[in-house]
Amino acid sequence: MFAEENGLKGDPRLQAISQAIRVVPHFPKQGIMFQDITTLLLDHKAFKDTVDIFVDRYRDMHISVVAGVEARGFLFGPSIALGIGAKFVPLRKPRKLPGEVISEKYSLEYGTDCLELHVGAVQPGERAIVIDDLVATGGTLSAAIRLLERSGAEVVECACVIGVPDVKGHCRLIGKPLYVLVEPREVDKCSRGSTCVNTKSFDCVSHQGWGG
Repeated sequence: MFAEENGLKGDPRLQAISQAIRVVPHFPKQGIMFQDITTLLLDHKAFKDTVDIFVDRYRDMHISVVAGVEARGFLFGPSIALGIGAKFVPLRKPRKLPGEVISEKYSLEYGTDCLELHVGAVQPGERAIVIDDLVATGGTLSAAIRLLERSGAEVVECACVIGVPDVKGHCRLIGKPLYVLVEPREVDKCSRGSTCVNTKSFDCVSHQGWGG
């Protein structure tokens, strides 16, 4: 579900958030239209609006866990958790968390990857949301859902800043709803001032591969 379809149609904050995301063609490889959210973080108002929209959505849903997917889920998750009075739980790549963990593998375009969660970080019966910057295939989010449910949590929703609608990553989320603020940017200005090509000719990602 895009935010515009859920009470925010015409909200100028969404356009400002989209415009704050830089598009970098052919990075990290040829044919990739990289959605660079670091420029969103540099824009205080757009960054605050991003967090505020999520906080407004989840404030009254009795959420006790905000789980952020490494690495860009860490940029938004803690602020959202503070805003709704929940704890932030990092879901990390292998061998990054000390102590006892549980692991969940997920598929990438070429091969597999893994997310890990600290044992005891989430208690049975807690209500959780999962935060990441971008959803494409839904593989990363589906692994996050499985980790939290194995810990006994109820996953209420997944939330991302950017969603790639044509890839239909929401179909892999084990029936969980998905809330997305904006679609990938279609055009941007290149460093020399010319207009970059349309993203319809490219894969649109904000991290390596299509795992998101």
